[in-house]
Amino acid sequence: MKLIINADDFGYSNGVNYGIIDAFKNGILTSTTCLTNMPGFNHAIQLAKENPNLGIGIHLTLTCGKPLTHNLYTLVDSDGNFRDLSHYEQKFYIDTNELYNEWKEQIDKFLETGITPTHMDTHHHVNNLDIIEPVFLKLASEYQLPIRNNLGDKKNYPNYKMVDYFEYHPETILNPIEIIREKYQLYKTVEIMCHPAYIDKFLRNHSSFVMPRIEELDLLTSEHAKSTFNKANGITLINYSQL
Repeated sequence: MKLIINADDFGYSNGVNYGIIDAFKNGILTSTTCLTNMPGFNHAIQLAKENPNLGIGIHLTLTCGKPLTHNLYTLVDSDGNFRDLSHYEQKFYIDTNELYNEWKEQIDKFLETGITPTHMDTHHHVNNLDIIEPVFLKLASEYQLPIRNNLGDKKNYPNYKMVDYFEYHPETILNPIEIIREKYQLYKTVEIMCHPAYIDKFLRNHSSFVMPRIEELDLLTSEHAKSTFNKANGITLINYSQL
C-alpha cells in the first residue's frame, strides 16, 4: 500500500508551519497543502524551499482570511473577509465567476514562488459542495493537478488523478498494523489528512481547531507511527507527485 500523510493549512501561521515541518523531518508526514492568503504564506514558502522532499500542494480557501481578488460581493462579508462555512452549506447565492477568478488567483500566487504544486484540495472541504465542485474540477483540469478524493466514489471522476481512499481521521495512525492493513486492504493508495501545528497567538485567536493540532503533531512524530508506517510493514510513504 502507498500512503500519503497530508497536513492541511501550511501557510496559516508560523506555528502551523513549524509544526508541519517538524512532522515531516521527525515523523511520518509526507505532504502538505498551502494557503496562499494567510499571514504565514511567505514563511511557509521559505521552509518549503529548505525541505524540497516535502510534497506541497495548494489549499484553496473560501472560508479563511481575506481574498486575493477585489470587488467581490458573494464570497465576503461586510468587512471583506471570506464568509464562514455555514454560508456555503446553506446554499446562499455564489457567483461562480467570482469563485473561479479567486481560486485561480490563489493558484497563480503559489506558482509564482517557483515551487511545482503536487496537488490541490480545499479548506473545510468546500470543493464537495454542489455549486463549488464544478469550479474546483475545472481548475484541476486546467492546471493538470491531482485532487483529494473527498468527492465520493473515485469511479465517478475518471479524468482526475486521486488516491483510492481518503481518511478524515488521523487517529487511525494509533492502531496496530494488523488493524490498519485490514482497514485499507482494498486500496492501493490512501491519503490520511491531519493538522499538526505548534500553537502560536495567531492560531489561538483565529482558529476554532487549536489544541488537537499539537496532539496530532505528537502522534505523527511518535515511535509508534515511525515503527508502524514503513516498508517493513508493507507501507510505502509517498506524496502526490509519486502517484
